[in-house]
Amino acid sequence: MDRRLLILALGMFAMGTDNFVVAGILPGVAASLNTSVSLAGLMVTFYALTYAIAAPVMAAVAGGWPRKLLLVSALGIFVVGNMLSAVAVDLHWVLFSRALSGFGAALFSPTALGVASALAPPEKRGRALAAVTAGLTGATALGAPIGTFIGGFGGWRTTLWFVTLLGMVAMIGVWTMLPSVPRPASVKLRERLAPIRDVRIALTLLTSLFAFGGFLMVYTYAGVVLQRVTHGDERILAGMFLLWGVAATAGNLLAGRLVDRFESRNIINAMLWVAIVNFCALPWTSAHAFSAAVALAIWGVCGWGLIVPQQHRLVHLKPGVAPLLLALNNTATYVGLACSGVLGGAVLPSIDGQYLSLVAAALIAFAFLLAEAAHRCMQRSSTQQRKMVNRETEPV
Repeated sequence: MDRRLLILALGMFAMGTDNFVVAGILPGVAASLNTSVSLAGLMVTFYALTYAIAAPVMAAVAGGWPRKLLLVSALGIFVVGNMLSAVAVDLHWVLFSRALSGFGAALFSPTALGVASALAPPEKRGRALAAVTAGLTGATALGAPIGTFIGGFGGWRTTLWFVTLLGMVAMIGVWTMLPSVPRPASVKLRERLAPIRDVRIALTLLTSLFAFGGFLMVYTYAGVVLQRVTHGDERILAGMFLLWGVAATAGNLLAGRLVDRFESRNIINAMLWVAIVNFCALPWTSAHAFSAAVALAIWGVCGWGLIVPQQHRLVHLKPGVAPLLLALNNTATYVGLACSGVLGGAVLPSIDGQYLSLVAAALIAFAFLLAEAAHRCMQRSSTQQRKMVNRETEPV
């Protein structure tokens, strides 16, 4: 594998660990800062919203900046944000520092994905995107469970110091081992934002928003959803996260190969429908260790297997502005994460936590409708283009 992709994946590993480890330490944060778990859950919301807002804006504003310098600067901001989180003494500082970390991640992730798509030939673009995204899914398999496990012994601050260390290693790795990357062609801000008006792109982004809103709602409140299996033990929850993360990594890598061979639509539809059925059954499968483990594995494969075909669909539509589109896709994902955290927190007081996955399944079902609408728009656009070509080639 291209060494440059591995370095980018290392940075994504640090970002992913920071993003997903918070779900495992929320009770500890709440107890330490004398607040509720719901308010501590705003750590997820502040990080996600900052990421969602900053990612597309910075992809447009910083589109012509040197890639390597941008990646290193992003990791530096990320490290400072996590250091502040680790030493914060009240919730306000924690939320501010989480927003700062989210800003660093917003600079890094879309840039890394854009560089990966530019480095790979078109026939291997899916595998290149999967390789870098594997750092994110690898974080769910190793980083987040390890961080949660550390939190079970040393407290939530120790977990955040662990994330800070990962960010520093990634920053040094990118600076010393990633060769200089050519700057992308100069594109005006108006041209960069033009793809947002394309209904095919808008529908694809909405698919990501609702799908990952459903997937990550269950993750954010996994401690409640899996209460009957974990009995509130963070170490058992870390083991469940480990299984979920291994399955997520496998699903991501598998999707990267499938998307280079088959139509993205088939992969997207399969992942969504299997996920819907799995989440509808989760209130009952989560009651026992074995069935809960199977459900988590399916959830991991489908949830993270959806990312690559979504990215591939966007890059295929407008390859000239791939970094912006990938940033917008990340924005959609993080808006889904932020909103699902709020929605889940609003729903939980009125339902048993084990039934939260039914709400998530409804969101994913709506994502399927959006994905099909996007496909139909793409078909109509292709048909119109073929008709125009035929008219131009007809003899006069």
